[in-house]
Amino acid sequence: MPADIPHDLPGHDLVSEGLDDLAAGRESESALLVAMAAPRLRALGFEAPPGGGERPSHRLYELLSDTGRGAHSRYNALVARMVSFAHAAEHASSR
Repeated sequence: MPADIPHDLPGHDLVSEGLDDLAAGRESESALLVAMAAPRLRALGFEAPPGGGERPSHRLYELLSDTGRGAHSRYNALVARMVSFAHAAEHASSR
């Protein structure tokens, strides 16, 4: 199921990849991020498949910690990108 995300929204690549990964049952940074934001994405009209487990935010942090690349700052950056995407999508839908 290819994700149909407008390319003019910030973070569209991350959200598209996450939706595709969730649909395919793959655990990735983007899939866990989308799982965290799934209720908000669904409210915005995007089809977010179930997945990511019970606590995708915790699993995302664990996954980032395993890379040894500064999990805290990377986690915050990913969440900020998702928030930016959601804000832009909300703004686009209100036009």
